[in-house]
Amino acid sequence: MDADAAVAGKPSGSGPDYPVPDAAALTTRVVQALSAAGDAKAARTLAVRALLDARTEAAASFETAFARTPRQARALVSAQAALTDVMVQVALAAAMKLHPLANPTEAERIAVLGVGGYGRAEMAPQSDVDLLFLTPWKVTPWAESVIETMLYMLWDLKLKVGHATRTVKDCLRLGREDITIRTALLEHRFICGHRPLAEDLDARLWGDLFRNSGPEFIEAKLAERAERHKRQGGQRYVLEPNVKEGKGGLRDLQTLYWIGKYLNRVPSAEGLVGAGLLSREEFDSFARAEDFLWAVRCHLHYITGRPTDTLTFDLQVEVASRMGYRDTAGRRAVEHFMQDYFRLATRVGELTRIFLTELEARHAKREASLFGIFKMTKRVKKGYKLVQGRIDVADPKAFLADKLNLLRVFEEALRTKYLLHPNVMRIVTQNLDLIDDEMREDPEAQRIFLDLLLKHGNPERALRRMNELGVLAAFIPEFEPIVAMMQFNVYHHYTVDEHIIQTISCLAQIEREELVEELPVASGILKAGVNRRVLYVALLLHDIGKGRPEDHSILGAQIARRVAPRLGLDAEECETVEWLVRYHLLMSDMAQKRDIGDPRTVRDFAKAVKTRKRLDLLTVLTVCDIRGVGPGTWNNWKAMLLRQLYKQTAEALEGGLETLNRENRQEEATRALADRLKGWDPAAVEHELTRHYPPYWQGLSTDTHEVFARLLQGIGDDEIRIDLHPDPDRDATRACFALADHPGIFSRLAGALALVGANVVDARTYTSKDGYATAVFWVQDIEGHPYEASRLPRLRQMIDKTLKGEVVARDALKDRDKVKKREREFRFPTHITFDNEGSDIYTIIEVDTRDRPGLLYDLTRTLATNNIYIASAVIATYGAQVVDTFYVKDMFGLKLHQKHRQDALERKLRQAIAEGAERAAT
Repeated sequence: MDADAAVAGKPSGSGPDYPVPDAAALTTRVVQALSAAGDAKAARTLAVRALLDARTEAAASFETAFARTPRQARALVSAQAALTDVMVQVALAAAMKLHPLANPTEAERIAVLGVGGYGRAEMAPQSDVDLLFLTPWKVTPWAESVIETMLYMLWDLKLKVGHATRTVKDCLRLGREDITIRTALLEHRFICGHRPLAEDLDARLWGDLFRNSGPEFIEAKLAERAERHKRQGGQRYVLEPNVKEGKGGLRDLQTLYWIGKYLNRVPSAEGLVGAGLLSREEFDSFARAEDFLWAVRCHLHYITGRPTDTLTFDLQVEVASRMGYRDTAGRRAVEHFMQDYFRLATRVGELTRIFLTELEARHAKREASLFGIFKMTKRVKKGYKLVQGRIDVADPKAFLADKLNLLRVFEEALRTKYLLHPNVMRIVTQNLDLIDDEMREDPEAQRIFLDLLLKHGNPERALRRMNELGVLAAFIPEFEPIVAMMQFNVYHHYTVDEHIIQTISCLAQIEREELVEELPVASGILKAGVNRRVLYVALLLHDIGKGRPEDHSILGAQIARRVAPRLGLDAEECETVEWLVRYHLLMSDMAQKRDIGDPRTVRDFAKAVKTRKRLDLLTVLTVCDIRGVGPGTWNNWKAMLLRQLYKQTAEALEGGLETLNRENRQEEATRALADRLKGWDPAAVEHELTRHYPPYWQGLSTDTHEVFARLLQGIGDDEIRIDLHPDPDRDATRACFALADHPGIFSRLAGALALVGANVVDARTYTSKDGYATAVFWVQDIEGHPYEASRLPRLRQMIDKTLKGEVVARDALKDRDKVKKREREFRFPTHITFDNEGSDIYTIIEVDTRDRPGLLYDLTRTLATNNIYIASAVIATYGAQVVDTFYVKDMFGLKLHQKHRQDALERKLRQAIAEGAERAAT
């Protein structure tokens, strides 16, 4: 075989913006260089240098061209494959020049084929090159030498080459055994070498292997797809999606093409239209989604310089910028970009459903089963029919004659528990314009929609399908802006629309009595009876104001005022829905950001809520809202706080606000502790009951009072006593400290805990009348769990060392106080507020900022150095954002009333935050 015959395959194409080196000219240059070289090693070095120069120059021009049209990747993807073709073709010609054969036999032939993505002629900048070396019979020593030389040259070019050397017979045998190999062979493409070998493989694959094995291939690919989705998290709206492997990603589109090609031998994805598997409009959607996903993937490869396919938070910002997205009022560029991404991923899901159902209709095996014959199934109403166990319409024209059928079909699906047939989905999406103002005002449409929410027990199923098909946004146009809207923070696991559907799903679960043990209060409220219409509509609308510059609660309430009457609610119900949307964060904020041990907190909350009916509704809404944020967000700590706030508020609303006074609480608390200390000397009991100020008795449980009573008994002035105990009710470890009081004690304790990696979720500190500090912190480990008992001794030892001054927290924390790379792009502007009304005896300082390991220590140290006494700290964490609330007094025991003092303290706190953030970023 001569060198010229090696360059038999043509490059897969490129455009004027993506010029690819001429393979024939480059081959001539390389072959001439080889002839002039002294030995084989020098010759290969010369060949690699020539190829590397050509590849580097082309790759640089590709990147520049792509930057000019950053949302159009099709030409780039083809050009990358064409450039790789040239490298492979020239490498083969060079290898054959270095291993010449005077009289080649029939056995000494090689064909080089691209398989997989390279075979499809689609490559991102850092994609692997998958090569198949095809030989007529077993590999000869000559073929081995050619292949080895060629591979070394390609590796020297820094190409990531996957390769296999096989005969045609090997390919058929392995393809039968392994579906992955069969898929790779499905996309084989001749690159260079002996073409008849490749043609023989092509004929044998289609004639022997692919023919008559369609159903088996489909089944295997769908099982593979399900497993892949499971590995990627199972959700289309995973906030750091994998562009290639994730749900709604490139691999899903490729799977459709593979199946279509396998069954119909279509030469490209567009052939799916001719095969009747997709309509022209659906294929246009396919192409748009594919273009977008390829663009994103190519940007990821250019940014990282490696084959990165996961859109991590830090990369999302950079990709959005490169693709030309810009910040707007209320929303960042990255949020606009990810909303487009998720909308396309949803469309890919719809296309997949349509495609697969069409296939099922053609290829489904009708396997009779005795159980199936006798199984009772619900009959569908007139106008519908069952096709492959899914609801279809009997007559599309008759269906569309009454536009309310666009809603009724979802009710029929819920009633019968059947899925919708893609034919129905097509009809619905193509006729969304029928959902107009007249229909939105129709009482029958309102009834159907409310029944979808209230009547069938699983409203999330209908809402999710209506949302994906555009019906929800058509019926409630105000919903459209939040469809697939991403919130760029670590706290929210879902897009806004999916979060809303998750909250409604949670409410339905509570109503079905599936969460009685986990949510006893919310379950009890629903069992006793509330206005379900109000609750479901309030959840549907609670975040509808997101994504604008205004406060989303205020804007959402204004939107609710317009939408609730349109959904058929009466005036009183509309007013309650508006109130719930306006104040849907109130209870969670009060429970998580305020000290609910302070009677003033409960009193203020009770005044805001006013009635038991509203308290009940707001409690259930709050529980569903927190649980709908994502897995792991709800925990015993939040449950305990909300339960406590609900119980105290309910008592106050029923027994009058005067029940919330300090004296009552102190009497109850001292009585309860006296019961626990029955075996003590009466004088010691009396001393313990009179040595503390009122806030101590209001802020802590009897269990904690008992711990401190034992720690303080006989304590010396220079002693530090520590009690560490898991508190499963709060999902935390309770750390109690008793020691002589002195300025800055709270800060030193916070520093000691930060050093051992403990995450403080709540804290209280009190000074006794005889000068001892009793501080209690609730801490979790890095995973957000209580510390295991085995880790407590080391925790105690480290805390002890820090408190004795053997370790200086400020110095030791420098290296630990780092922000993770993937979280660096989150922006949380710092807000600091001073509130003198929220507590009778303290000023409340609320610091809302970016979280990091040493933040609490920095803030408390700043307060201590400015002679501010901290009575308690309440810590609320929302992913990478934290709200630290401090109940404080000045050194004279007074509130911080003067504006100039507040301003000066705010400046110092901001400085501490800024300096800490700088440290964390380096």
